[in-house]
Amino acid sequence: MSMTRAREEFAVFLLAVQFLTRAPIRSQHLFTEARLAAALRYHPLVGALVGALSGGVFWLAHLIFPASLSVVLAVATSIVVTGALHEDGFADTCDGLGGGATRARALDIMRDSRLGTYGATGLGLMLTAKGLALAAAPTDAVPWLLVASHAASRASMVLALATGSYARETGVAAPFAGTMNRTSLALALATGVAVGCLPLMEATPAVVLAGLGGLAAGHVAMRRLYERKLGGYTGDCLGAVQQTSELGLYLGFVAAV
Repeated sequence: MSMTRAREEFAVFLLAVQFLTRAPIRSQHLFTEARLAAALRYHPLVGALVGALSGGVFWLAHLIFPASLSVVLAVATSIVVTGALHEDGFADTCDGLGGGATRARALDIMRDSRLGTYGATGLGLMLTAKGLALAAAPTDAVPWLLVASHAASRASMVLALATGSYARETGVAAPFAGTMNRTSLALALATGVAVGCLPLMEATPAVVLAGLGGLAAGHVAMRRLYERKLGGYTGDCLGAVQQTSELGLYLGFVAAV
């Protein structure tokens, strides 16, 4: 790879970090629509970094605190690092799907920045379920599980984008719609699956497969919900897919361990 190509790829990666996290990357010359679309292939890798930071916090906290409190701190870390980007999308999706009687009304509700009853309830249940599932997992496996889930769930999100249709004419996810090529999709999925197998460090292949099966179930369930109501995805729906896929991986892992 030439130095020019390497610098371009690094710029694309930095844009993925900038989009998915609160990392202080402020380059006026970094953004282009082409780079933003290309950055999709690095979303699982950025997820792995978020999971590694969250897992590191769990490991350090567990030197002092019980596992349950360490899990809370680890989950809080991922929320702070990402600015609750996907959690916000999940809550908005719950509001839209729960409160919108029609497709148009659901899309209007999801565009509203205010948090409604369905969103607050759904997000509370999601965070509670993730915390309880991680607390039920073997302590030594939790850091690896966090890295795996954050990477694989973002690959799940990219897959939803690549294989779905956009439900709005304009919106946050509009620049991504229809831009995913096969090479970028293959790289994103390969990264997600490879990192998703990290729990093999502390579990059997059968348990890891159960976790990935749970992730797939979360992906399919959320897509069926929003595609039936909206006829496609929005940026909020992609965040919802990430959240349900992440939870699905935890549940599958814990059920089989």
